[in-house]
Amino acid sequence: MLYGRLDELRARTGDQLAKVLKQTGGTPQARTEREAANVMYSQQLAQYNSVENGLVFGRLDFDDHSHQHIGRIGIFDEDNDYEPLLMDWRAPAARPFYLATAAAPDGVKRRRHIRTSMRKVTALDDEVLDLDAADPTRHEGLTGEAALLAAVNANRTGRMNDIVQTIQAEQDKIIRSGLNGILVVQGGPGTGKTAVALHRAAYLMYTYREQLSRRGVLVVGPNATFLRYISQVLPSLGETGVLLSTVGELFPGMQPDRTESVAVAEIKGRIEMVDVLKAAVRDRQRVPDDYLEIEFEREILKLDKKTCVQARAVARRSRRVHNKAKPLIVPTILDALARQYADKIGADPLGGANLLEEADIEEIKRELRESPEVQQAIDWLWPILTPQELLEDLFSSPELLASAAPDFPELQREPGGWTVADAALLDEAAERLGVDDTKQKAADARRRQEEIDYASGVLDILDLDDAADPEILMATDLIDAGRLAGRYEEVDYRTAAERAADDREWTFGHVIVDEAQELSAMAWRVLMRRCPSRSMTLVGDVAQTGDPAGTTEWGAALEPYVEDRWRMEHLTVNYRTPSEIMAVAADVLGPDADAPKSVRDSGMDPWHRQVSDIEAQLPEIIAKEAAEIGDGRLGVIVPAGFTGVRPDVDLESQVSILTVWQAKGLEFDSVLVVEPASILNDSPRGVNDLYVALTRATQRLGVIHSAELPESLSRLVTA
Repeated sequence: MLYGRLDELRARTGDQLAKVLKQTGGTPQARTEREAANVMYSQQLAQYNSVENGLVFGRLDFDDHSHQHIGRIGIFDEDNDYEPLLMDWRAPAARPFYLATAAAPDGVKRRRHIRTSMRKVTALDDEVLDLDAADPTRHEGLTGEAALLAAVNANRTGRMNDIVQTIQAEQDKIIRSGLNGILVVQGGPGTGKTAVALHRAAYLMYTYREQLSRRGVLVVGPNATFLRYISQVLPSLGETGVLLSTVGELFPGMQPDRTESVAVAEIKGRIEMVDVLKAAVRDRQRVPDDYLEIEFEREILKLDKKTCVQARAVARRSRRVHNKAKPLIVPTILDALARQYADKIGADPLGGANLLEEADIEEIKRELRESPEVQQAIDWLWPILTPQELLEDLFSSPELLASAAPDFPELQREPGGWTVADAALLDEAAERLGVDDTKQKAADARRRQEEIDYASGVLDILDLDDAADPEILMATDLIDAGRLAGRYEEVDYRTAAERAADDREWTFGHVIVDEAQELSAMAWRVLMRRCPSRSMTLVGDVAQTGDPAGTTEWGAALEPYVEDRWRMEHLTVNYRTPSEIMAVAADVLGPDADAPKSVRDSGMDPWHRQVSDIEAQLPEIIAKEAAEIGDGRLGVIVPAGFTGVRPDVDLESQVSILTVWQAKGLEFDSVLVVEPASILNDSPRGVNDLYVALTRATQRLGVIHSAELPESLSRLVTA
């Protein structure tokens, strides 16, 4: 019945969309309404198609003998006062599916978990919420234990699946937290941080749709591989209007294609780079050592240092950003040059007052403004700069770097290309420079005037026939040219997420950051600019911080922006990593580690193998392990500089070879960690990196090494 109703909705929406697409012509208002309908029906159809698999996954049977199905979206019976046939999992009425227990059943007699493959039911798991019947051998703290364990034991597919069927109580509390303020979710590996973040995005879009549909929700991940890995989750939950992005992609057109040392990347992430960029901008607001010579009308004019200093002071006192302040230096410059020129051509030969009047001097100013030589001088004094030009000049010029960043000579490099760490600097530079939109505004004004002139001509033609009869209303009596032209302006029907992707200055209604511990001080500034309301969800684990410029303490990162006005929740249960693997990983962090508790054992001990020629022997070991796991996914995690095999992150392939950074947030059925000693030694935070590498597996873990095995891995058995 539920799938039949879904088919009806899909067919009806498809028919409506087809009718809209067939319509052509009409008035401007009709075309606008048609485009709006096109967008609406297209989005509805995309939602219905995305929830096909796993549409319904649960049922609640209540004490009063009523029942309610739970699913990915809400479906209602239009023939029966819109009674809910399927309750959206985000609706308040669906909460007992995740929170009801035998001790607190909330009116629920039985909870049924329904597992499907497309429209075919593959398994049913029932929980009778009767305290007297509770089984002491089961994990009574887990909701839908059978469904949960089936999900975590299933083979990985190379793409993340949603957890809408198996959300646990501690996760549900976070997912349904209020919109306002900054919520930090601290959780170790395998606790479902990413899933919680994505389901929270879906929940917020459902609960606060009117508020968030205008500004949108931003989900930030650590790298492009991670974003591809999670890309199917939100559509499967019926949400397609959330923007997924890395920090770097928030600067439109940014394409990192250059590598740099860990030490340089760490410097670029420091908060001191704000002062460096301020100084770099001020250094480009120049004055001559003595004067500039400018040829005008066959006369040589001298623009002296004092005048340039005065003009610069006027612009700086305005506190406008660099590019928008440039027009403020022009009047002082033109006035000085015009009076100097007037003194040359208007001097009284008898020694009296200048023969030129003020109107003459104003005319000279207008001519000076159009002079290419004068414009060139002004451009030298106060050049219009793009963020790319500012940084490229700074990093490639020893003189500019020594002036703006005397403590960081390591930043000098040859021109060309950008690194990941440059993204936050480009964004900061854009804030300092501003956009020179003078030409764009002028072009927009010209285009608008042309449209008004055209509309005026149309109205004149319409009025010709009726001009002879004063009793007849004319077109101009009903609408003016400006309003008529406005009817033809294009309306942007893109979603908030689509518009935000192209707009660096867009601010979001809510920002969710996964692996938030990896953000540098400069990256935090980028995200805070994107969310002035400070409505944010930050999920991460400071024990997994690998970036040397990353966060090791949440308060230190957030207090500069919100002081102590933030709250923290903890995820404590590890659903991904078996206890045998988690024990090895906890040893790496040391005896004081607060590692999450695993909910299951795998029955397989993690192992290690020392080989004499790792580059020659590794391909064979990888092939053997891939054969062992059948249809599962194998992740081979190598040190950043490892040359034995090339990193190859292909989420569609059975085997992915990747660095620790590329493995952030991912999971595999089996993991081979290569040369753990190198992972430890390659970075100041090598311990955290090794901890991350060891906790990517859902079933099997092996360690391959030619160097001595680190002492912290002594729990591994020899293979």
